[in-house]
Amino acid sequence: MPSTVSSLWYVDAPDPLAVLRAHPGPDPDAAFALARQLNPDRDVVPAASGTMKVWAGPDPESVYIGCYPGVTVVCSTRAALPRPKKLPELLVRPLASEHTYLICYDLSLGWGAFAYWERGEFRRSFSAIRVNILEDEGMPRVWERPYWAGEHPIELAPGELLDPQLLPFDPPDFAEAANQEWLGFRYRGKASETDLTADGIEVCGFSLFPKGEAPGAPEAVPEPHAEHNGGSRRGLLRWLRGGDRVS
Repeated sequence: MPSTVSSLWYVDAPDPLAVLRAHPGPDPDAAFALARQLNPDRDVVPAASGTMKVWAGPDPESVYIGCYPGVTVVCSTRAALPRPKKLPELLVRPLASEHTYLICYDLSLGWGAFAYWERGEFRRSFSAIRVNILEDEGMPRVWERPYWAGEHPIELAPGELLDPQLLPFDPPDFAEAANQEWLGFRYRGKASETDLTADGIEVCGFSLFPKGEAPGAPEAVPEPHAEHNGGSRRGLLRWLRGGDRVS
C-alpha cells in the first residue's frame, strides 16, 4: 500500500471503477501529451512506468499519468497542497472533464486532504493533520457525516496520550473515504478479494527537466519499494514547520 498519495482525477465516466477494471492498460500517447500540457516550462521525458501502489506519490521531478476512457489520473507533488482550494487553474480542468477530484495523504505526517470541482467550479475541500484543520471549505458531503460524528476515531498507539485537540477521525482515513466515494476503491486495504487496489491501476511515468537540460535518451528508473513511495513529504514537512501552517 502507498504510504503517500498525491493524485488528481479527471472523470467523465459515470462509473470510474468499471473503467479502471475493464482497461488495465493506460494510453501512453495520451499520457505523454497531458504531461507536456501540464508542464509547459519543463522538458518531459518518458521514464519507468508501473502501478499506483508505487507511484501514487512521486518525487517533485516526476509525474505519473494514467489515461483511460473517461478517467484520467495524474500523480504529482503539485497536488499535495495544505490548502487544496488553491490548486492552480491549469490543474483544475485541463481536459474539460465533468468532475475533478484531488486525493492526498501522508501517513507519516498524519495528513490527509481532498477536494472536488464540478465542471471547473469549486465545490468542496478539506485538509488537516490530526490536531489542526488547515482547510475546510464548501458544503460537506453526506458521506462525511459518520466521520464528523466520531464513528471512525483515531487509534492511538500504546502509551500515546490523548491530545484534547485531536480530530474525531484520522485525516488520511478521511481522504481514503473520499477516494472510495468518488472513485470506488481504496489505496489501503480492501473489503474483499475482488476489490480493486492501487497495484491494479497502471500509470505511465515521466521525468521532468529544466528546459533544454533533458538527456538525449530516456533513462530507465527501477521502481522503489512501495514503502518509499512519496516524494511529496519534504514539501509537506516544510509547510507543517513553517509559515504555511495554520494555527
